[in-house]
Amino acid sequence: MSDRKEKRSKSEGGIPPGNLGQFPNENNRSIPDIAANVPLMESARDGQRGTEKYHEKSEMAAGKGKWGVAYYKQDYPERDLDDDVNPNDTLVQDVSSTAVLTPLDDDLVGEVKELEDRGNWTGRFDFLMSLLGYSVGLGNVWRFPYLAYSNGGGAFVFPFVLMLLLLGLPLMFLELALGQYAALGPSVVFDRLCPLFHGMGYGMISVSGIVSLYYTVIIAWCILYLFTSFTSELPWEKCHPEWASEHCYSFKEADLCHQVPGQVYYKQVCYNATVSLERNLSLLAQNVTRHPPAQDFFERGVLDQSNGIENIGVPQWKITLCLLCAWLMTFGALSRGVKSTGKVVYFTALFPYVVLVILFFRGVTLPGAADGIIYYLTPRFDKLGEAKVWSDAAAQIFFALSPAWGGLITLSSYNQFHNNCFKDSLIVGIGNICTSIFAGFVIFSIIGYLAHDLQMPIDKVVDQGAGLAFIVYPDVVTRLPISPLWSILFFVMMITLGMGSEFALLETMMTAVQDTFPQLRAKKTYVVAVVCLIGFLGGLSVTCNGGMYILQLMDNYVSSWSVFLMAGLESVTIGWIYGGDRFISDIEMMIGVKGNAFHNFFKLFWKFLSPMTLAFVFVFNLIQYKPLEFGDYIYPMWSNGIGWILSLVPIIFISTIAITKILKGPKEMSIMERVRFLLKPSQSWGPAHKVPTFDISEPDDGIISNPNFSSTVIPNFDCRDPKV
Repeated sequence: MSDRKEKRSKSEGGIPPGNLGQFPNENNRSIPDIAANVPLMESARDGQRGTEKYHEKSEMAAGKGKWGVAYYKQDYPERDLDDDVNPNDTLVQDVSSTAVLTPLDDDLVGEVKELEDRGNWTGRFDFLMSLLGYSVGLGNVWRFPYLAYSNGGGAFVFPFVLMLLLLGLPLMFLELALGQYAALGPSVVFDRLCPLFHGMGYGMISVSGIVSLYYTVIIAWCILYLFTSFTSELPWEKCHPEWASEHCYSFKEADLCHQVPGQVYYKQVCYNATVSLERNLSLLAQNVTRHPPAQDFFERGVLDQSNGIENIGVPQWKITLCLLCAWLMTFGALSRGVKSTGKVVYFTALFPYVVLVILFFRGVTLPGAADGIIYYLTPRFDKLGEAKVWSDAAAQIFFALSPAWGGLITLSSYNQFHNNCFKDSLIVGIGNICTSIFAGFVIFSIIGYLAHDLQMPIDKVVDQGAGLAFIVYPDVVTRLPISPLWSILFFVMMITLGMGSEFALLETMMTAVQDTFPQLRAKKTYVVAVVCLIGFLGGLSVTCNGGMYILQLMDNYVSSWSVFLMAGLESVTIGWIYGGDRFISDIEMMIGVKGNAFHNFFKLFWKFLSPMTLAFVFVFNLIQYKPLEFGDYIYPMWSNGIGWILSLVPIIFISTIAITKILKGPKEMSIMERVRFLLKPSQSWGPAHKVPTFDISEPDDGIISNPNFSSTVIPNFDCRDPKV
């Protein structure tokens, strides 16, 4: 190996091993002379990555250097090397003492020093499982099947897959590559990539933070249902007086009542034939409004739901205890960093698939299941002509893969530098679609059975969101043998689906704190504890009597059009401001050189197709906006105003930080000059890779080491001697 390196160095005009004390160049300058021209800046000690070599000393003297904005060679072609000049001859002048080592830089002399440790996944599959758990969440089970049914059935798969190509994969790959390249979370990475849009990172973090508040409450509901399922008879099988309304109708009790001819079950009472004839109860029983016990149990027994957001009420103690349990589980999983999270997610990411498979085989064997599946798959191609179908497909892909929430950047920032994030994005993106479609089979087989049992049309039974998870499915399991077992399986699956996403949401916020204040990395446990405590206190309002109205308000406004706007801005930043070609070159540093098709594909999407699609979804959502409703309840205007304020939080971060940076710019610059200056990456922007250091200011007894060469001792060598 040593001989081959020496031959290559001599043939390329490099530095032979026996002559390491002096760097050959056209002016035959000595090491101290060369060292004087190497830009050694104070910020090098703060993680400088080698881009400072493009700064002019005059700019630093003028005060521009404090902005930390790097100039690139394509901006200054006059600085490019002559084709006739051997690059090795100007190695020291052209490469900073903190330049990035890549696999092609293995001839550089110096000690290789790792960047500051943030922690890493212990293995590639830890990251993949975390990413899968983050992307595959509650929405795959309780939102996609309903969207598919209401937007053309089987025909909805076409716009769904198309939006995966237009939005899902390009934006997911963009964020995974961005986080992995810089090894930084969203709170810092945008400040280095494009300082003007530093606020975009905090906008993403704000979305994740607000969503985590109510998302954990949903997990708390699942925990409560899980605890109540450990019984011989599920509490919502019958109408219990403590929570049942006058419209509660237990089909189990009704079936028992109807076993005796002439008896009528009316308002939770079984009347004999004589009384029913006297009071004409048969006709009244046919026209009465009916609620399954599962609905009353959820709305009155669990939530004790008020009549509107105006009546918030007080926290429900059962939900509060379950919320505390959810946050304690989150703390336990995240307290030791990504190394502990990486182990937990193997269970939270994979167990839901086990339960889905079990529920699928049980569901398809039920009477009426085939009708439900046929209803789910029957294509209605006329729906494809409606703009709402395409908007819903884009929104579902967007919410499923979660770009512009900060989680993808955060999770990938703990990757090894040369991890193949492109392959990961393909696996998770395709896996997410397959999971959503498969969950549709499971849900509609069960809904088909329920419609068959109730002798009702399927479209009168189908529901989405909380109604599907906490009313429809709990009602179904009461009709199955060993109903507590099926209830336990379902809610364990819901908890694991929710926790997988919750871990990533919380990790996004904690990474933001630790990247912004690196001194807190050594106190990770305390950071996790504080974040979990704040999350628990913030979620208490959603455990109140009016908590469901708060949850719907936050869910509809927080993760809506502002997220589309941030994703579009992010795509434009990479595709146009930073440069698609430049970013792909950065990616190739991590995963290897790719062909022209790879370059052209992602440049096309990042520069044109993805921003245009997001603009369409954004405009369409604004056009079809109407004040929020929940069932028959119409939200008051002041509550919609609060919703708009929540949705504007990310925009406030972006605009406020951008204006602040512009105003604090050098006075000698005009406003437009400051803007152009801030659109360039900072000098600390660069790959999170090993950094070589070569200290030429201290004597080392003439010993210069390099792992590629054998050590050579140069007698009487003193690097400070100008005669050397």
